[in-house]
Parts: sequence; structure tokens; C-alpha cells
Amino acid sequence: MFVGIANSPRNYAWGSTTAIAGLLGHAPSGKPEAELWLGAHPGSPSVITDPEQVGGYATLTEWIAAAPEAALGEAPARASGGAPRLPFLMKILAAASPLSLQAHPTMERARSGFALENEAGIPVDAADRNYRDPFHKPEVIFALSESFEALCGFREPVEIRRILGEFRALDVASNDPQPGALDALEQRLLGPEALRDTVDWLLRDGRGEDSGEVAWLVERVVALAGSAVGLSHGGAILEFPLELDTVRKLAVAYPGDPGIVISLLTNRVSLRRGEVLYLPAGNIHAYLSGLGVELMAASDNVLRGGLTPKHIDVDELLDVLEFTSLPVPYLAPVSHSPGVAEYRPAVDDFALVHITAEAAGADVAAGVPMRQFTLTGPGIAICTAGGFLVAGATSSVTLKRGESVYITPDEGTLTFAGSGDVFLATTP
Repeated sequence: MFVGIANSPRNYAWGSTTAIAGLLGHAPSGKPEAELWLGAHPGSPSVITDPEQVGGYATLTEWIAAAPEAALGEAPARASGGAPRLPFLMKILAAASPLSLQAHPTMERARSGFALENEAGIPVDAADRNYRDPFHKPEVIFALSESFEALCGFREPVEIRRILGEFRALDVASNDPQPGALDALEQRLLGPEALRDTVDWLLRDGRGEDSGEVAWLVERVVALAGSAVGLSHGGAILEFPLELDTVRKLAVAYPGDPGIVISLLTNRVSLRRGEVLYLPAGNIHAYLSGLGVELMAASDNVLRGGLTPKHIDVDELLDVLEFTSLPVPYLAPVSHSPGVAEYRPAVDDFALVHITAEAAGADVAAGVPMRQFTLTGPGIAICTAGGFLVAGATSSVTLKRGESVYITPDEGTLTFAGSGDVFLATTP
């Protein structure tokens, strides 16, 4: 069964006012449009466009709760381990300004943390609660804009030292050198658990246990990044111009926040259109700007680590974070056939499929491009360009730019006839 679904973008302050509307061909609301949610998450469940098709249920959440085997298929419904649920959530995400630094827990940590906070009587919606459900929250982001900017994972120590060296040089070139601020940071980066100890110090001293050291460091780092603009215009060659620019932008969005310094400890990533990042449990990250398709396990469990006025549980964050310096986790596709690329991270919750076709492509038969993909679980598809006739084992649907549809597993092999782009979220 193909069930038409829709939703309204969430108007978080960091959202773009034009990007989602421009992508999907909708009229902009005039407010920030940060995320369009496609799924059954209770925070913003997709609305069923024709409730009569599914017995009168208004949202995907209501229908799945009432008829889990019809909506999810027999095997997924029984394998949920609790109330039947759609295990993934797809979003169109449009960031006009930086989001918070954050990380997500493993499934084991989420389950234990959720149970402990329940036993402690902390309301699920409390501002200081860490675990709002017993699920993990790995995610992928597919860049739709020409560039998608992000922070992701901790850098190699040798690269962090080179960045500090650039700030040292900027300090020496300033009218009022203040090496002591950088000394305090450098000393903490020398120990056996350097990254953990440094993040601990930055967040505690910079957000309450205030000796003034971190405030001074943040102020100095921002000032030196600002001075680099004039030096660059004067012909100076800088090794880390992108990192310096990031500091300047974060200082505007989150003045005085210790996350500005933490950004220098993380990998600065610029995704090109079509590139994908996989963000597993423990990976510190922040989206800075850009438009993308985000697919994640359906959960609200976020441990924040800076660039936010919201609650930060430093102890829990430190236990969740992966402090090992690892390569940027780009995710390569598995190509099933021309125009069908599947992005499958090492989790059971979701896979993202990108289906693309051009009307004048070399593989066009009888003038209509054909693409196929076989579902093994439920799916959600959204068309971001062009249009397709999508046919399965029992029915078919026309999917045009800006439209989305929920697909039950019994449709099996899907055939996409048309041209443009479709993103399909499903289970592996």
C-alpha cells in the first residue's frame, strides 16, 4: 500500500527561511523552516493525506499503533521488542546557522540511562533529562546543497597542535600578546587523556565552575580569529582559514560559549552535494550550515556539548563521547544498478536509498527511465525533483516534487518510472 503523507516544517531558530520551500516547490512560511519530519515520531508525526485509506487514522503514529502488522509488516511488528514502532525518522534539514555540539548514546547506554532517570522520578519532558526514550540515535546526512558544513569527531592530536601553532603566531603578531590563555589550553592537551580532560575543563569552567580561565581563552581565541581577517587581506598565508572562519561565525551565534574552542578540537568537514556522513554513537558533531536529507534511528536522546544555552550533563557526556581520533566517517554507497545508490551504515534501524534518473539518460528505454529497489521492510519516499510513477506488487502511486509517501513492506520490489530524484528511507 502507498499512503500519502505530509507535514509542516519545524520552525527552530537556526532554520533557513527559504531552503526547504525552494527544494520542494512550496511557498515559504516566512518563518525559519529547520526540519521537515517524515515518520511516526510522536514529536511531529506525519499526517496521512487520505485518512479513509487507512481506516480513518489521521497520523502515521496512530495508524501504526492501531494496525502494526498492516503498516509495518508482520516481521517488523513482532521484532520491535515493545510497542510496535517505525524504527527510523527521515528529515529534510536546512541549517542557516550552527546547531549545538552533541553526541548520541549507544543502545545499551540509552536503555540503562532511561531506566535510571525513570527510577529517579525525573519527568520525561524535564529540561535536565538526558534520556527521553530507551533507544540509540545514529544518523546519516546526505548533502543536497552545493556544500554542507559540519564539525564531526575529534582531530588527530598533531593537527590540534598545528592549529594552536597558528593561534600562537597570531598572538605574537598582535598588539597585545596574551600567551597565557593559550598556555592553559596547551597544558591540558599534554596528559594521557588529553581530549577528555580538555573538554571536561572547557565545559565545567566555562559554564558555572568559573575560574575565568576558559572565559579568557574563549575571548582570546575569538579576538585572534578576528585579527586573522586583516592579516589575510594583507597577504598573510594562513594554514587553517576555514577553522578561523568557523570561530568567527560561532562567536556571533554563541558569544562566549566554550564550544567555540571545542570546535578547534574537532574535524571541520565540508560535504559536497551528494556526499554522506555517518554519525555513530559517541561521535561529537554539529551541523553548521546547509541543506540535506537526514536519516536516523527514531529517538530524542541528545547529549549536548556546547554551542547551546540548554542543559549539559558534563559527566554523562564524557562517558558517552568517543575521544579516539578517527578519520571523518564518510559513508560510501552500495550501487545496486545505475541510478540506485543505497547508503547502509552498520545499524539495523535504517538505510537510505537515492534514486535518480534523467529523461535524456543513455539507459532510457522507450523514453522513460526505469529504476528498481526491493523493500524488505517499511519505507518512506520523498521526491525532491521531477516526478515518478512508483509501482509495487499491489498498487502504484504518482510521486511529484515535494510529495512524500509511506510504503508498506508487501509492495516488495518497487519500480520508479520517470525522471528526477527520490530519497527512500527503509530498513536494511
